Parts: sequence; C-alpha cells; structure tokens
Amino acid sequence: MRLQEVVKDERRPREFDPREYISTWTEKDLLHGKVVDAWVIIFRTRGCYWARASGCSMCGYVNDVAQEVAPADIGHQLDVVLRKHSGQPLVKVYTSGNFFDDHEVPPEIRERILRELGDRCDKVIVETLSHLLRVDQLERAVQLADQLEVAFGLESTSERVLRYAVNKVWGLPEHAKAAALCHEAGASVKTYLLVKPPFLTERESIEDAVQSGHDADPYSDTISFNPVNVQSHTLVDRLFRRGEYRPPWLWSVVEVLERTHDLKAHVKSHPTAGGMVRGAHNCGKCDRAVVNAIEEFSLGLRKDFEDLRCDCKAVWSAYREAQGFMLGPSDPLAILET
Repeated sequence: MRLQEVVKDERRPREFDPREYISTWTEKDLLHGKVVDAWVIIFRTRGCYWARASGCSMCGYVNDVAQEVAPADIGHQLDVVLRKHSGQPLVKVYTSGNFFDDHEVPPEIRERILRELGDRCDKVIVETLSHLLRVDQLERAVQLADQLEVAFGLESTSERVLRYAVNKVWGLPEHAKAAALCHEAGASVKTYLLVKPPFLTERESIEDAVQSGHDADPYSDTISFNPVNVQSHTLVDRLFRRGEYRPPWLWSVVEVLERTHDLKAHVKSHPTAGGMVRGAHNCGKCDRAVVNAIEEFSLGLRKDFEDLRCDCKAVWSAYREAQGFMLGPSDPLAILET
C-alpha cells in the first residue's frame, strides 16, 4: 500500500455542526518586539483539500472539519466569535486548511473575516499552502488588514522527507515563490518547519530541521519549529501505538533552536502538548522547566538554554546513538520496556 493510501486509510470522518467554530483562546506572542496577548480562532470549514485527497502523515486537523460548510455557516461562526474579542492586538486565524482556498473559504467570507478582524486587531495572521496563493487574493487581503502575515507549512526543505515522511509534494521552490508574492504585496511570512517527522531518527530529525531552517531563512520573517505531536487517526498515531514512533525529545528542540540562533528570521517554537507523552517530552521531571524555557526563548525573554540541567540529557544523547545503531527510527526505550 502506498504512503498516500495509508495516510488516508487512518481518517475517521465525523459529523459536526457547520455553524459552530472549533475553538478560540488567548496566548502570548510577539508584536513589534513586545509580548502581547494573541487571539487564536479556529473556524470550522470543509478542511484542507489535500487532507481530503490524502493528507499529511502527522495532521489530524481533518478530524475536526465539517463535511460541507456554506458561506453563511462560516459567517455565523464569525458573528459568534467576534463577541469574544477582548482587546487582543494580534489575531491568528486557522481553518484546519487553507485560508486562500476559494473552495474552503469563499472570497466574500474571506474578505469579511479580514475586514472584521483587521478593524479590531493591529495584525492578522492566516495560514495556507504556498501553491494556492494568488496575487489578486493577496493584494485584496493587504487592503483589508493593515498588517498581514501569511503562514506556510513548509515542514522541511528536503524533497525526500516531504515525499516519504510528510506525504507532501510541494517544497522550497513553491514556498520561495509564495514568499516573494507576500513581500512584494507588503505582507510578512511565517514558515512552519517540523521537528521529527515520522521515519526519521532523533539525530536525522535534528539535522533536517536545522538544515531546513537555514534553507528557508532567506524567504521568512519568522520561522516556527513545530515538534510533531501524536494526533489521533494519523499515520503517526499508528506508528506511535506500535512503538515505532516517539515524539521528539525536548532536548532535540532545544538543540534545533540553539543551532538556528544565527538566522535573520525570528526563530521560535511552541511545543503542542509539550511535556506529555504524545508531545515533545523528556523524562518527566524536567519537562515543565524546558517547555517554559522554550516559550521564553520564543518570546525573546531569554537568549540561551545554558542553565537547563537534568540527568536525562545523557539518556537523550544515548538514545540518539542507539537509534543509529538499530538502523531505524523505532523507539529503543519502548522496545526495552516490552
């Protein structure tokens, strides 16, 4: 069975009310070099078209989408969520897919979202696949939001990793082209890169993330390293349950951040489920301290990680060596426990 088929085979579509948004919350982020409250909104749409066709190996966001969502449904979600705005100057808009896909977010709804949020917030961040971005969409978007940032899930700059680990067929060339369109229109660019896609050893994942960061730097204003977390009904979830995948160690995330500190782009990481078994984690004792340090680094509140100490760092180092000896990415500690 091909990777595309295996990824899609894990999907478990569910029924959701298309008039209900998925979630909203407030978190800390940087705006003009200052730590501010950022408003996060996840609208419920029909989801990413690529997820419907096959999807990325680690992405479970397709599990929260509705099968069909009319423009009026998204408009209703917007009406409801706007009442929850409490003065946050920065807003992040997610759709579990692509903001600039006209089939997912119709142009009239996209413009209304940008207008309403642009009137309330100083900066609006949206997300899309690079090859879906068009000049006319972008030029209209920057008219509606004074400060617009477009986030792209590049994941890796290695074609081999993209094709055989992430299950994506778009890479750095498409990303560079989309980034140029953004910069020409006056929008900034955020690049998402993965730390430890499936089938990579701990050492391989560190090297891939570091190399990808340097490759993407010329096209990015912000680079966010996303440690893979285990989301339900994904290929990563299948591997995890079989002991063939472990989310990255937090020490690996720290190393990636340390080795990309020289980039011109702002480097950050916000580990989803950090410190939990399905997210990036260490031994359990030091997890909260390391996650906090990573968050502080991302917000510009610390410059390095030299003060972090834990005995498990030696275990992490041995883990990296053991995976190489095993000639595969299986979790050696899980194997020993069984």
